[in-house]
Amino acid sequence: MSDKSNNQGRAFEYICLITLEREIKKYRNVEIVSNSSFEAALTAWKSIDESLQSNLITSAESIVKTIFDLEPMIVENDDDKVELLIQPDVMGEVGDVRDIVAIRKERKWEIGFSIKHNHFAVKHSRLAKTLDFGERWYDKKCSEQYWNDVKPIFDYLSKEKDKGTTWRDLPDKDLDIYVPLLNAFVDEIKRIYKEYPELPKRMVEYLLGAFDFYKIISIDGDKLTQIQTFNMRGTLNQNSKKEEAKVKIPLVNLPTRLVDIQLKPGSTNKVELYLDNGWQFSFRIHNASTIVEPSLKFDIQIEGMPTSIISINCYWIVK
Repeated sequence: MSDKSNNQGRAFEYICLITLEREIKKYRNVEIVSNSSFEAALTAWKSIDESLQSNLITSAESIVKTIFDLEPMIVENDDDKVELLIQPDVMGEVGDVRDIVAIRKERKWEIGFSIKHNHFAVKHSRLAKTLDFGERWYDKKCSEQYWNDVKPIFDYLSKEKDKGTTWRDLPDKDLDIYVPLLNAFVDEIKRIYKEYPELPKRMVEYLLGAFDFYKIISIDGDKLTQIQTFNMRGTLNQNSKKEEAKVKIPLVNLPTRLVDIQLKPGSTNKVELYLDNGWQFSFRIHNASTIVEPSLKFDIQIEGMPTSIISINCYWIVK
């Protein structure tokens, strides 16, 4: 993700937080937790132009009623307090993809939101010379065969890094780097799955995080904001003492089988993963720097989701 996109994403986090606070305050006590992540989001908000600020305000306002319909606990008029906070980026590295969390400590209740601005990416994981992706993704170390397959690729990249070579100066990065590295990745997934049938479920848990959440995606060009419901553990959509959720969302079934994984036909940089229960992902590999380094980044997208993940379009009311 570029610095500009990252900055706009933080700005959208800020205005979503501020908008939720303002609207929740009409019903009950609410407080924003001031931390370094909040300050970074505020700085990002101040750095964008007024036109984008106006769009993001409208985007954030469009989702509030739907969130309240989904989560009556957030506006229940009780003696305790709702705390709103922006989580530090490091939480994503330990399996929590939620950017904003709303908490009621006395009720031991919380919900989280993954905030996206004009993109649908799930994660930006890496393959690297010494990074054991299997251990990180699904708690199984990569095989000796995988390390043997990728060693010559990463050794070559290390030598080119020492020379100060840029990626664009490589003779054919697609066929020399991307294709053999992705083939090694595909072969490793297939290899481990034969021994470890829990792999599909564990991979999705890694990609989507250890907590249920709502994904909030501002799609500026279409003047709408989409809410996606990832209720995999049944912690979302709880009724309050006095009110039931006006919108009901189902429990999401995690995958149990790997149907297929392969390099996308005609592509040199993208792998497609097909699982049962309606799950499909793509993994596009790319260099994330100018100078060659023995590390490449995945842009991971959800290409297909179970029908139990509800997508709600909240159209903007342009003022």
